[in-house]
Amino acid sequence: MAARGQPEVTVSASRDGRSKKPPDADPPSAIHDPPSPRARHSGVTLAEVIVASALLVIAITPLLKALTAAQVQDRAIERKSWSLLLAQRELECIRARCLHDYDASYRVSAKVLRDGYLCTVADDRHSSLRTVTVAVGLDQNADGVLAPGEVEVSLSTRLAR
Repeated sequence: MAARGQPEVTVSASRDGRSKKPPDADPPSAIHDPPSPRARHSGVTLAEVIVASALLVIAITPLLKALTAAQVQDRAIERKSWSLLLAQRELECIRARCLHDYDASYRVSAKVLRDGYLCTVADDRHSSLRTVTVAVGLDQNADGVLAPGEVEVSLSTRLAR
């Protein structure tokens, strides 16, 4: 008796006593295509995993280097942008003070502006046409002095009486 939904297969005996299956009992692919050794053991070998990992590392390494360089450049640009903004603000304050008191000295050394940014102002104190230079940078070594290597932006202007 055949299982539910399965066709009933009849087996007949040949002259020599061996049983014969009807030709449609096995699908054609099973008769003609023997299973390959790889089909029995499907999966990934250790060598394939190592090669794939090596290729992945080789592909990702330049990308990570580029991202690191971009981050370093981003920080440098941010420092320069803040330095420029703070230098412009300091220069505008000096210009405004100069309108009321031209003869005062505007020289400043290591004035704290914000978040570790320092400002140094040089003033030549000329009697009729002064040159004022504002240098701003991030105090990277936190010594309270704006060293020449820490200066990000330097702006100069001339002030007339």
